[in-house]
Amino acid sequence: MKKPIKKIQAHFLHVPTWVFLIIFIVSASVSVYALRHNNETMIKLRNAVYVADKNNGDVNTALNNLRRYVYGHMNTNLSSGNNAIKPPVQLKYTYERLQAAALAQTNTANSQLYTEAENYCQAQIPANLSFSGRARVPCVQDYVTTHGSSPTDIPQALYEFDFISPTWSPDLAGWSLVLSVLLFIILVASFTADRLVKAKLNPL
Repeated sequence: MKKPIKKIQAHFLHVPTWVFLIIFIVSASVSVYALRHNNETMIKLRNAVYVADKNNGDVNTALNNLRRYVYGHMNTNLSSGNNAIKPPVQLKYTYERLQAAALAQTNTANSQLYTEAENYCQAQIPANLSFSGRARVPCVQDYVTTHGSSPTDIPQALYEFDFISPTWSPDLAGWSLVLSVLLFIILVASFTADRLVKAKLNPL
């Protein structure tokens, strides 16, 4: 068992340090490129969510695509954090459309309510008991106040999202980063070993 280890050590010592340096630089460059690519892809998917939201498109599909990518790739974080003012992903237009629909529905219901109130108060206060129908006004107002409805309160938080990316992911960025760390360790070890060998060959 000791002989193979010694052979590996011997081969390791004979590999020039500059070889490890070149491999490290290439690996680190790939890692930087892959990390940047992950981030750029996240931005494209996030923009697709904004476009779908604005144009009333398939927001759910766009949002799910963004969620899956962020959860599966490093350097794609969309977390609001402790100091953020607002979540990074907001379905502004979807929320506004829902609010407008709720308000329109309430206005339609209330307009029908006025007709019901007039019919009710007309039966309660006949024309011969009121002067020009003025006595019915408080009755109508009271009926509308009692039976009227207000727009449904839609929680804004339901349309705000943040996604946390993993610290490390098994993709090109993740593996090239691991390789870069290992190569850096080997590079330091090779440099140290080279200095020790030279110190032994050229003692003071």
